Amino acid sequence: MRVTLFDYGAGNLHSLAKALALAPGVKVHVEEDPLRALDTDLLVLPGVGAFGAAVARLAPGAEKMRRALDDGLPCLGICLGMQLLFEGSDEGEGQGLGFFRGRVTRLTSKHVPHIGWNSVEEDTALRDEKPGTVYYAHSFVCRAQEPDVVVGWTTHEGDRFPASVRRGKVLGVQFHPEKSSAAGVRFVHAFLEEVGS
Repeated sequence: MRVTLFDYGAGNLHSLAKALALAPGVKVHVEEDPLRALDTDLLVLPGVGAFGAAVARLAPGAEKMRRALDDGLPCLGICLGMQLLFEGSDEGEGQGLGFFRGRVTRLTSKHVPHIGWNSVEEDTALRDEKPGTVYYAHSFVCRAQEPDVVVGWTTHEGDRFPASVRRGKVLGVQFHPEKSSAAGVRFVHAFLEEVGS
C-alpha cells in the first residue's frame, strides 16, 4: 500500500511517517504538491500547522482532492488535517475541502490550548480498534453540521466536540494517534487495514 503524507510545510512529519511505516506492506511517501499527492492508495493530511497557511498550500489541488475523496480515495486527516476536511475555520482565511459540512471554531473552555491525554467517548470510528485515551494538542475544534458523521466525542472543560468524524473511507481525528503510544499506532494500522481490504 502506498501512503502519501501531504506536506503543507508546517509540521514535523517524522513521528507520523514512522508510525505509518510500521504497518506491514506500507510504503510512505511525502509530497508537497497537492495534485501529485493524489497518486496514492491512502492520502494523509497531517496535524501540525495553521489553517490559513495549510489551505493556501492545498488550494492548487483542492478541487481535484475533494473530487478524489468523493470518488472513494481513502484519507486520514489528523488534527489540522481533520479541520481541513471541513468548510472553513475561524483560525484563518480560505476554504477547506468541505467534505464534511461545518466550521472549525476556537475551543470555548477556559484553558486553551487543550494539550494532553483525554478519552474518546462513543467511539465507533473503526470496527476492531478503540484507542481509549489519546493525546490532543489543539486550540480549534470541528463543529459538524451532520451529526451522523461524528464517530467519537471528547470533552475539554465542558466543551464537547468531535474526536473523530467519518464518511466512507475518509476519517478525521482531532487527536494525534502518532503521539498516543501503542494504542494510537494500532488505531492507525487498523484504519489502513480496513480501507486497504
